[in-house]
Amino acid sequence: MKQEYELVPHTILTIISSNQSMHLILSNHFTPMQLHHTLKLTPHHHHSLSIFAAPLTLTTTTTTMATHFQLSDASPSLPISPHRLLIVGPGILGRLVAQIWRQEYPGCEVYGQTATNNHHEELSKIGVNPSLKWTKDSHKFPYVIFCAPPYQSSDYLGDLRLAASCWNGEGSLLFTSSSAPYDCNDNGLCDEDSPVVPIGRSPRTDVLLKAEKIVLEFGGSVLRLSGLYKVDKGPHIYWLEKGIVESRPDHILNLIHYEDAASLAVAILKKQFRGRIFLGCDNHPLSRQEVMDLVYKSGKFPKKFEKFTGSDDPLGKRLNNSKTRQEVGWEPKYSSFAHFLETI
Repeated sequence: MKQEYELVPHTILTIISSNQSMHLILSNHFTPMQLHHTLKLTPHHHHSLSIFAAPLTLTTTTTTMATHFQLSDASPSLPISPHRLLIVGPGILGRLVAQIWRQEYPGCEVYGQTATNNHHEELSKIGVNPSLKWTKDSHKFPYVIFCAPPYQSSDYLGDLRLAASCWNGEGSLLFTSSSAPYDCNDNGLCDEDSPVVPIGRSPRTDVLLKAEKIVLEFGGSVLRLSGLYKVDKGPHIYWLEKGIVESRPDHILNLIHYEDAASLAVAILKKQFRGRIFLGCDNHPLSRQEVMDLVYKSGKFPKKFEKFTGSDDPLGKRLNNSKTRQEVGWEPKYSSFAHFLETI
């Protein structure tokens, strides 16, 4: 059976010489698994390489960068992990998913498909095997999560179809979408079953709804996330940087901490749902003004926000995901934005 592997950082090269030949072991670290091949060089024909199987022992290290990975079918010596996970778009959310997944399934293989190689070294350090692309007909994963945002791709729907085609249908396929498509702009109540805006109203919601449709047709599930945040990222940081914001203060927004979004995504993956839509939020909607009042009262941010000045822009929505919590068996670590501020 043919097996091909691209080099990733921390390649180990082993050399043992004899009177007739030199033997080299090339060990590619696809964490946590190590793959070994032995190469043979004759003293007078060092350009002629052939692959053998016996592992040897002396080591020295060299480093290179992966541009893509290739996986082979399972063999008796290299079984496919039943919890192998592909993360398309391993940014903040995707990395947290990877960390939780590896804690849940120690020794499992986690792969990350990225738009650039800028963070491949960081991904390798947390046990994610990074790549820029993959061969769709030779890659199958029991678990696939698509976290990449639309703005990073010139063919977002095509990328999503490719990711979905990498799912072998056994575990879970999950697309992290947004709560933006819910058709509510009067600060009214919304839940998982609330109507969405029609196709054609907004390019932003169009791409999300079309993406969701692709995933659902594949048998995967969708997680619509509200506003993501952490201590140094989120609407509160954006508004602190701006100081004065031309938006109405009474607009209701909904939040969920990155860690909670990741734990919810993992919980959904583990349940192996088919064709479902879930909602991620902390069930504590706040107005823009209330968010910034909490930030000011916390005393934990050096910058001072001035004010919101808008008066005629659309209002928001009040999300409730009690149905998701019950079905998935999940509760957030941070029950509200105010709770989070108390912990920092």
